[in-house]
Amino acid sequence: MVELKTDTSIDAMHAAGQVLGRTLTAVRQAADVGVSLLELDEVARGVLREAGASSPFLGYRPSFAPVPFPAVICASVNDAIVHGIPTGYRLRDGDLVSIDCGAELDGWASDSAISFVVGEPRPADVRLIETAERALAAGIEAAVVGNRTGDIAHAIGTVCRDAGYGVPQGFGGHGIGRRMHEDPSVPNEGRPGRGFPLRHGMALAIEPMLIASGRDGYHEAPDGWTLRTNDGSRAAHVEHTVAITDDGPRILSAR
Repeated sequence: MVELKTDTSIDAMHAAGQVLGRTLTAVRQAADVGVSLLELDEVARGVLREAGASSPFLGYRPSFAPVPFPAVICASVNDAIVHGIPTGYRLRDGDLVSIDCGAELDGWASDSAISFVVGEPRPADVRLIETAERALAAGIEAAVVGNRTGDIAHAIGTVCRDAGYGVPQGFGGHGIGRRMHEDPSVPNEGRPGRGFPLRHGMALAIEPMLIASGRDGYHEAPDGWTLRTNDGSRAAHVEHTVAITDDGPRILSAR
């Protein structure tokens, strides 16, 4: 079931998104060579706590997960695509890092992700991240009343495939509101004109995931959460929470 939000509810989600934007900015600023992923998680916890917000990630346990998620951020490094659990791993020069985070404030959720390189970036990583951002922008541009979820998926997939990157199948965006994951699903590849119709008041988390090698294969790590590329190639993940409005898409998690 897809819940249509009132304009007041969308404003409340925007407030949660502003907290989330500050959280991701703080994590990005703290990420440096020698800093551990657990330390980045502590930074995020501090920003959320100061804002009076909570984490929809902490303790979350979907059907596939062997244990509840133990952190407030997903920290995925290099060949990890998404859902990386923060550990004591200390960042190294040239690491490609994707940070996914959520915030709940006054009963409303927001979800967003960034990818970046610590230290000196490789040109190939810069191109991968820039393409992920372009794919996200294309998906948001397609998130208009009268389109369908397939139009968003097609826009994202076209940017990714035209650049020669892989798109992990079975993972993508989703509806969001009172809960972090709601209907409908928003794939990262699809056919235009298909899928759920977009209406004023819908809120979606749009999140491209790209694999550098151009292959789509991935596997679940032993921790039961982290998804890694099968060939060891690097991956990028970016995301925004977006409201569908009669005036066009409204980014609720802008940084």
